[in-house]
Amino acid sequence: MFKTVHDGVVFAKELRGLVKDVHDVSIVVAPPFTAIHAVAEALRNSNVEVGAQDVYWEREGAFTGEVSPLMVKEAGAEYVIIGHSERRRLFGETDATVKKRIAASLVATLTPIVCVGETLEERERDETMAVLDRQIANGLDGLTPVQVADLVVAYEPVWAIGTGRNASAAQAEAAHLHIRTRLGERFGGHAADHCHILYGGSVKAENIAELISQPNVDGALVGGASLDVESFGQIVTRSRPATL
Repeated sequence: MFKTVHDGVVFAKELRGLVKDVHDVSIVVAPPFTAIHAVAEALRNSNVEVGAQDVYWEREGAFTGEVSPLMVKEAGAEYVIIGHSERRRLFGETDATVKKRIAASLVATLTPIVCVGETLEERERDETMAVLDRQIANGLDGLTPVQVADLVVAYEPVWAIGTGRNASAAQAEAAHLHIRTRLGERFGGHAADHCHILYGGSVKAENIAELISQPNVDGALVGGASLDVESFGQIVTRSRPATL
């Protein structure tokens, strides 16, 4: 919950200039609902796409305060973040509601960025992989291999978000490999190979190159470091394959 419409447009215009020559990395920004349309307009005909931070699973109805996939799509979004740890922890998001949001987003031709990850307590109990198994099995239940191939999955260890304490490259790779293996078992090798798996958790310019060098880390879901346009631009640049 950062940036007014004005702030978002200023950010978008600056980012557009910083990354205009980057064509080997997919770049997406997810402003608040109020700024999606204005930011999308500021990024029109650029190499930066726009996403929403959440959606509700109904097309329309008596759901005061909610926003549907159709609404964010019309505003200019092409992606939507679903099941972020803050939504799970603060607003009661569950694997069941994640599943509903994914299905509704796919109907609206939005690309879901599905977040999974364990808490510190779960990691200390050595439950990381079990948590990932549950979230993948329940959240992606009912999807086809073709749909999974087009998904983005973001592994975000809750204990690393906003704490400055990121997972090591080895820890991130282990979790990503586990996720890809489970996707392969449930949806087939093609789906697992083509589904992009991002790492999220105190990502910054200083650690992105090491993280992205791991075989199963396809990119990053950037939190606090994305609020500063120069910082985010550096992360994008250092994510380029040519720099690894």
